[in-house]
Amino acid sequence: MIQYQSQNVDLILEPRWIIPVVPGNQTLEKSSIIVNEGKIIDILPSDEALLRYRTKDHLLLDEHVLIPGLINLHTHAAMTLMRGIADDIPLMPWLQEHIWPAERELLSERFVYDGTLLACAEMMAGGVTCFNDMYFYPQSAAEACVKIGMRAQLGLVVLEFPTSYATDSDDYLRKGLDVRDSWRGNDLLSFSLAPHAPYTVENRTFEEVIKFSEQLNLGIHIHLHETLEEVAQSKLRYGVSPIARLASLGVLGPNLVAAHCVHLQNEDMDLMKEHGCHIAHCPTSNLKLASGIADISKMVNVNLNIGLGTDGAASNNRLDLFSEMRMAALLAKGVSLNASTLPANQVLAMGTINAAKALGLEDKIGSIEIGKLADLTAVRISTPELMPCFDPLSHLIYVAERRHVSHVWVNGELKFHEGVYANIEPHEVKDISSQWQSKLSPYKI
Repeated sequence: MIQYQSQNVDLILEPRWIIPVVPGNQTLEKSSIIVNEGKIIDILPSDEALLRYRTKDHLLLDEHVLIPGLINLHTHAAMTLMRGIADDIPLMPWLQEHIWPAERELLSERFVYDGTLLACAEMMAGGVTCFNDMYFYPQSAAEACVKIGMRAQLGLVVLEFPTSYATDSDDYLRKGLDVRDSWRGNDLLSFSLAPHAPYTVENRTFEEVIKFSEQLNLGIHIHLHETLEEVAQSKLRYGVSPIARLASLGVLGPNLVAAHCVHLQNEDMDLMKEHGCHIAHCPTSNLKLASGIADISKMVNVNLNIGLGTDGAASNNRLDLFSEMRMAALLAKGVSLNASTLPANQVLAMGTINAAKALGLEDKIGSIEIGKLADLTAVRISTPELMPCFDPLSHLIYVAERRHVSHVWVNGELKFHEGVYANIEPHEVKDISSQWQSKLSPYKI
């Protein structure tokens, strides 16, 4: 018998199942995850783990499946405060007649802090440990993320027109980059440049975005080919599709995350594949705003990297990655008329490692592997609506809901457990909701 000298560690997790995501389509049983100093240092059979490691924090999760923390690849967190103020309206009227007027009156540092904190609480309770944001006042968003202890890549939004946050594209860039500089070194936060969309950003500004992206090694986060109207307007004004225009400007590249991409022709997919771009698929928002249904099966067939996003709660109206995973799988099968399209393992990868790759964080998060950060989510598979369970991986996509999430860890620290947050009190979330609901009520249609 091999004799081990046991090592002291911070945490041992012993779930019924582990789905590591990498390697793909694998489920481990009777195995444990060893966490020390925020990282996964070992994954091994549970009986061996008890011989090799000692800890004061050994958690037996015998009704649970443990997965990597989910990653929301596209959202506007602070817009959670506008959840439900303008429903059943197409995208452009929704923006121009309802969302933008409300923002003109109420957008502020406090609005963004409160809205982002509310969004983080919702996402964390649903197993999300990291999100890719795009909104104003990133300093306030950063403060909210650090407060609750959640990972985020904050998109430094760029527009041509003025808001209470900035006056023009140069001002947006300057203020955003100042915020990025002030948070350098914080391991929960990373940043990208976020030109809003081809129809709100001019060529000169895109050139500036590219310059800073290359100089500072920053990703680019943009809405792209979301509606037929967007594509038609681009062809009328520029003579080419938005993707072709961005290609000619040099915007496309392996650091680009393009949200929606509902209306892609074969040549558009070829361009994105050629340049190594990533797609943030937001099926629920695309349906609710009647933008259309993205043909994800075609994108998968050309090997585009696809992650999942919710979009903002103002257009979804949930920040629920479990709903998005199920919706993505079912829509892909329906559109392709092929039940084997987008199987459960591929969909879970879209909600984890694919999104991590899109954010340039695949060496840190997105899978349960030795050396990666311990961003983890436990889902309890024991209630009647989840029984029986023959395949926990399939169950995660087709049966489980966010309400079945029991534990969430970020950097190996327990941030959420059975409805209780480590860093915020329930009354804080309720107070935020009630205060802003009265201010936003005049904008409710």
